[in-house]
Amino acid sequence: MCEPTVLCEVKEGIGYVTLNRPEAMNSFTKRTVDELVAVLGRCKEDDQCRAVIVTGAGDKSFSAGSDLTTFLEEAAKPLGGREWSRYGQVAFNHFDRLGKPSVAAINGLAMGGGLELALACTFRIASQKAKMGFTEIALGFLPGWGGHSRLTKLIGKAKAAELVLTGDLIGGEQALAMGLVNRVVPPEELVPASVALLARIMRHSPIAVKVVLEALHNAQYQSLEDSLILESNLGGLACASEDAKEGLKAFQEKRKPIFKGR
Repeated sequence: MCEPTVLCEVKEGIGYVTLNRPEAMNSFTKRTVDELVAVLGRCKEDDQCRAVIVTGAGDKSFSAGSDLTTFLEEAAKPLGGREWSRYGQVAFNHFDRLGKPSVAAINGLAMGGGLELALACTFRIASQKAKMGFTEIALGFLPGWGGHSRLTKLIGKAKAAELVLTGDLIGGEQALAMGLVNRVVPPEELVPASVALLARIMRHSPIAVKVVLEALHNAQYQSLEDSLILESNLGGLACASEDAKEGLKAFQEKRKPIFKGR
């Protein structure tokens, strides 16, 4: 039996998702994309999993994007480039519907689709050794797994244009200055820093976290009025939950709340 190309282990409320092709810089074959989708589905349905950390196996690469052999095979098909693009977009969209916060722990090279995967996560924490960028322009094509849309929303058109059109690789500190990553840490602190961030979120109501993530996601793409309406609706749902009642009661009784997330 072949070893999985995506590993997942849930420990203390966190799903540790690892891209497991270190010999190929954790690049994406079609199988890897499918396994990632399956793993995210299990994390979504598992009540014991409150958050997700995604990283790459080994110490050299988070992910170098599409596997070259796979890309050439897919692109050679009629409309293959478009279909491969949609394949990755649909897969990464699962992060938006996870209902749980996710951290891309960028442990090395994050290039092309690898960086697009990181952009699909809620947060990005980079190792001081990390390098990231979109090099597709040098090969005559462009990022197709959501890179333009997510990057522009995250850092603005001018900075996104510079990154995509130059094809330059940047380090963690430059990515931090751009607003591309949340923080940069020494390699040995990458996973602990990711866990610490998620721990601060996981102490809160799972229901509140879920609706906040939905509100934030939609606020990127909706008009202000539509976003405000959704915010009110989601806020109303959260207020009616048992978690909200427990939170208010605990505050009045000066104790820590016990959230059930139901």
